[in-house]
Amino acid sequence: MSNPDIPRVDAREKVRGAAQYAADHVVPGLAHAMLAVATIGRGRVVSIELDAARAVPGVRLVLTHLDTAGLQSPGYVLGGGYGFQSLLPMLGAAIAYRGQPIALVVADTLEAAREGAALVRATYEQDAISVTLDAPGAEILAQADSPLPKPAFADRVVGDAEGALSTAAVRVDTTFQGPPQHQNPMELLAAVAEWSEGTLTIRESTQNAEAIRNGLAQIFGLPPGRVRVLSPTAGGGFGQKNSLQAHTALVALAARELGRPVKLVVPRAQIFNTASFRPASRHTVRLGADASGLMVAAVHEVDHQTSRHDLFPLIYADLTARLYGIPNFRGRERLVRNDIQTPGFARAPFEHIAACAFETAVDELAYALGRDPVALRIANDAPADPLTGLPFSSRHVVACLERGAERFGWERRTPEPGSMRLADGTLVGWGVALGAYKAATAPAIAMLRLTDAGEIFVSVGGHEMGQGMRTAIAATVAMELGVPAGAVNILVGNTGVVPQHLTAGSWGSATTLPAVRQAALNMVQELRRLAGDGPADRAFQQILRDAGRSHVDVEARHRAPGQPDSIFGRVAQGHVSAVGPAYPEFVSLSYCAQFVEVHIEPRTRRIRVPRVVSVVDCGRVISPRTARSQVIGGVVWGIGAALREVSEVDARYGGFLNADLAEYVIPVNADIGSIEAEFIDEPDPVLNSLGLKGLGEVVMVGVAPAIVNAIHHATGRRVRHLPVRIEDVL
Repeated sequence: MSNPDIPRVDAREKVRGAAQYAADHVVPGLAHAMLAVATIGRGRVVSIELDAARAVPGVRLVLTHLDTAGLQSPGYVLGGGYGFQSLLPMLGAAIAYRGQPIALVVADTLEAAREGAALVRATYEQDAISVTLDAPGAEILAQADSPLPKPAFADRVVGDAEGALSTAAVRVDTTFQGPPQHQNPMELLAAVAEWSEGTLTIRESTQNAEAIRNGLAQIFGLPPGRVRVLSPTAGGGFGQKNSLQAHTALVALAARELGRPVKLVVPRAQIFNTASFRPASRHTVRLGADASGLMVAAVHEVDHQTSRHDLFPLIYADLTARLYGIPNFRGRERLVRNDIQTPGFARAPFEHIAACAFETAVDELAYALGRDPVALRIANDAPADPLTGLPFSSRHVVACLERGAERFGWERRTPEPGSMRLADGTLVGWGVALGAYKAATAPAIAMLRLTDAGEIFVSVGGHEMGQGMRTAIAATVAMELGVPAGAVNILVGNTGVVPQHLTAGSWGSATTLPAVRQAALNMVQELRRLAGDGPADRAFQQILRDAGRSHVDVEARHRAPGQPDSIFGRVAQGHVSAVGPAYPEFVSLSYCAQFVEVHIEPRTRRIRVPRVVSVVDCGRVISPRTARSQVIGGVVWGIGAALREVSEVDARYGGFLNADLAEYVIPVNADIGSIEAEFIDEPDPVLNSLGLKGLGEVVMVGVAPAIVNAIHHATGRRVRHLPVRIEDVL
């Protein structure tokens, strides 16, 4: 059913070092910038001493909040603006969080810029800080009563959850803690700014070039057409790069003031403390079932962090209400304001930890009922969307669970905790969990050009972040035009051609590929028209030559079901325009069943994950090679999230303590065993013409709960927080 397994079309450029990233751009006269940041958690700047920084040889410019008159905030992306937060640093003296930029030092060399930034000294007035969910001064705000758009962020309520719980034959009541975590893509945040005749060009690693373009236009009071953003390749984003960052406007301001190009590569330690991150969250899950094992009620209550200047909304229960066919459900979500930068999206931002809290509770319910965890999940599959009553566009949850159980060998599992061991006494645990993620879609415009020299060019609104978008686009064009995938030249992340909508939320393929396919079909029709009654076996370049044409262009537009044509105007303005999982006539999600084996060594109690089987329902698989890669990457991240990753908060001064890759612990090759991927590969019949749904994030959703459930099976211990550490199983 799937397409041929073609190689990645950009693999050769990457392994040769020829792929161009933002910081690779070097031009004559390029200056280098470095940020100086606040060392307090909250307060205001009273004075800044800059003489020592200015005295460093090669330093050409030092900017502070005294040099930003006339600039304005780009607004918050979730509030109709463009920035990852509404607070644009250095517009004033107020300090909202530790690590907030207070100065930008620009020099002829990177070394001089770094030295100058280290010499910036500030005097502050300090206020008390609150940086954790339960710290004094944390402000709790009920999301349902907040000014966020409704009903998108309202409580999820179906039936009478409390009433059904009170009469349920079997009940469980759990609380699960999710830690703050950082995305840590390999490529750092970077920007190069150049001005020419009043026009600003930005080269930046981003998932949202259009937000940068329109946001900078708003900051500087420019028409959007006077700003161009280029991001041909990003070295990972994972939600961190989904909007205008704090540093970009400062780099552009410095380039304007100096009259020369300026580059800034933000050090990872500063990224930890000034870019978005996955916020801490606390989940209370209560489940009730009848004696036969049917779940009759669920309550999912969540608190999570936001900043004092923005409201980062919660949609955890949007997932958990849809995992199973539970007729009575209540999801209550609250925001907790802390003295932090505005949190944001990390892969499977809400779904990963929501599923961890919910699926570990489901596992506990299975034990309370004396039911097999796989059989319990199958018995509670949802025939229709519990929240809206609408049909699912497609749902192959049972097939995922059944195929996964067969491939994993689940029938050999003995249910009693601690009952499976290796010959050396190593404890063995097998766990299962279900994951789901919205099948969202955004509008896209695709342009396709063929030339009489045999060249093929595609421009479309999207961003290549290593997920394989170029390969999927090339495969789609090759399929429709009958050309080699390697012959297709693809332009993405470029605001100078077509609008570049945010690529996130696993909607990249479902957004770009239907538009690209339609453009290819339009091209076929145009070639037939140009060919007329001529010989039928001519290549397209010969058809063009015979028609006296040097090239031919076509365009296609694709939008989500139910969206009006006017949505393309919103895309051009840089606003997020994706929808899903709920569409006017159906609800659409992707699903993944995760089966995990853990080993716990008898003396050290070190936890290993030697084997994972993932079975995914993501509709039609367009690019098998990149799809398999996405599964492997999602599982690896899930292992890290379960057993390694936590951003350690400094409750005294604010910020994060382990702000580097030495102390922010992630899995290495030795931590990863066998990862088997299988796809249902059944086209979704209604979501789009290609029948595909999102894949990038759904794989991560169930990994951590499957590991936690496997640890319980190995040890009999219920761990209700991440990451799970050795001390949890001593």
